[in-house]
This record gives sequence, structure tokens and C-alpha cells, in this order.
Amino acid sequence: MWSHPHAIVAAAALLAAACGERRAPPPIVTLGPAADTVPTTLSEVTAGTWLGGTRWALLAAPDERVVLADLGTRQVTPLGAGPDKELRNPSTLFRAGDSIYVGDWGLRRTSRWTLDGQFGGAVPASDAVRGVLPRARDAEGRFYLELTPRPGPDGRGNRDSAAVVRTGPALDQGDTLARLAPLDLAEVTGDAGRRYERRVFSGSDQWGVLADGSLWVARVYENRVDWRGPTGAWTRGAPLPDRVLEVTRYDRELFLRRFPPEIRGTARQLPFAPVKPPFEAGLTSPAGEVWLEKSRAPADSNRRYHVVDQHGRLREEIRVPGPGRIVAVAPDAVLVAEPAPAGVRLLQFAVPGSESP
Repeated sequence: MWSHPHAIVAAAALLAAACGERRAPPPIVTLGPAADTVPTTLSEVTAGTWLGGTRWALLAAPDERVVLADLGTRQVTPLGAGPDKELRNPSTLFRAGDSIYVGDWGLRRTSRWTLDGQFGGAVPASDAVRGVLPRARDAEGRFYLELTPRPGPDGRGNRDSAAVVRTGPALDQGDTLARLAPLDLAEVTGDAGRRYERRVFSGSDQWGVLADGSLWVARVYENRVDWRGPTGAWTRGAPLPDRVLEVTRYDRELFLRRFPPEIRGTARQLPFAPVKPPFEAGLTSPAGEVWLEKSRAPADSNRRYHVVDQHGRLREEIRVPGPGRIVAVAPDAVLVAEPAPAGVRLLQFAVPGSESP
């Protein structure tokens, strides 16, 4: 069943974690009910960050919008919607200190905003890092970004590793801090000839940065979280316990339903991974912990998150009922974006004390 090398590595890592030294299961916290709920007209929330209290900043990249949402007052206001048009095509969002940073590929810059939504200037994209927009900033003002390989005309270049790069405040003088796992590719033949395509449902390494410059990298094939400290020393995390989830025919059908009927035939030609990755996304909490969004089966009623500490150890498992996913974490709450008929519904859940399963 697992004929592809990356699938074999991923499955072996999961089985090793299951068959190795038996550890006590992590505490499990099931969230609910939601303390506050606010409907929006956003089609999808692609990133978010906590601003304090019940306030959050949210990026809806498909809608080319950034909004500030207050779950306490139930107000959702656009960011940068004034006559100066400070945002055009926002694609990244993060908080550092008392500022919000929004990367805009259309304006080729990263703008800085106060937590109240006031524009505070911008850093232009730099040719030194091929115009890539940063995804994090530490307390010393250094930016962090992911530099991907050049794919080439047939996608062959994507077989190389991407790198996490740290730059100065002007996005220059980049230093490579970590190499990421190459994408899981398959060679396919189509009307345009032979090319390399990423396998649907394949995973990728995730990463994030703390204010002191500590870097975490969640390794998708090894299923663990490694940490690079401010001095450059690495700590290897422990393997995480996870199910091996096969990509089923129903998974493929659900994927194809996302496409309009007229292009589903083309989508059917895409290669599919044989198994799902152990996690799909990662968030950094204000406490400096990693929240990994775990892969799920179509029949699962909850979405699961592993909370991993700065030693790479699993601290607890958080479960969110329903189809929503966590988009931002606060010290004692999380914000969940849930699909709704008219857009996306925002739900703020308190995070209670852990309890055993």
C-alpha cells in the first residue's frame, strides 16, 4: 500500500511511535461550548493572530481582505480600507510585539499596523530574498521567511528542499537556519508533456518563531517537533502518537467536489498520496508552545490538535467539535473559523484545564 518512499517514511515514523516505549497518554481537552460567536461574509480564514482580550486580526487571502474581529462586541471591521488603499493583495499575517504585520504580494511590501488598526509604515520586498514576504519577526527586529526552490518549467526543481531564512530588518543578508523536507512529487504526463506535480493530501514541514529567536520545525515525515534555540543549538523532539490514515476513495471524491464540474476531469489526473500526513498546519501560542493541527478521517466528529512544548514533548491534546479549525491562539482561549452557509462563523472557545480521557 505504501509504495512511495515518503509514504513509507511517514508510516514507519507513526508505527515506531506506536510500538516504541509506551508513554502515558496525554491529557485530552474537548472544547465547548463556544463563549462568543460572530458571523462574517469571509469565504475562508487563512491566518489569524490574537490582539488581546476578545480581539483578533484575521487574513482572508481568497477575499483579499484583513479584518479586525472583536468577539466581545461582535464587531468585524476591515483593515486598510481607507482612501489610501494601504492593502491590495494581502497574503501573510502575523503579530510581533505591539504590531501587526501584513505581507502584500501586489504592493510587494510588508506593512506594519498598530493593534488598533492604524497604519505605521512598510518594508519593501527585497530582491536579496527573491521578493519573498516574511512570516515572522523576533524582538530584535529580524524577519523570518521560507525560501522555496525554483521549480523550473517542469516542476523538477521542487524536488529540492526549501529553507527557513532569517534576515535583517530591511529583508537583506539572509542566513539559512533550517532545511525543510522536499515536497512529495509525482511525475505525470498531460497535454503539456511530462512534469512533476505535488501529490494531493501530501504534507509539508511547518515552522514558527518565538520573540527570542527560537525556531521550531515540525517534521512531517518523522512526526516530531524540533527546536533551534537562540544560540543555534538544536533539540530533537519525541515522536508524536498518531493514527496512520489511508487516503480513501471518499477523500478523493470530497477533494474533487471543490472544483467546478468543467475542470474536474483535469483534477482527476492529479496524483494522490497513499496516506495522509500526521499534521496539516501549525500555530505558535503566546506561551511559546506549538499547536499542530492533526489530519482527520472524513467520519471524525472532532478536529484534533497536539500541543507540544519547547522540549519537543507532547503536553496535551485539544479537540474541537465540528468542522471548524483553530486559526489563532490566546493565553486562555482559541479562535475557531467554521464554514457557514453565508460565509465563515467565528467562535471563541475558552481553554479549560486538562482532563484525562
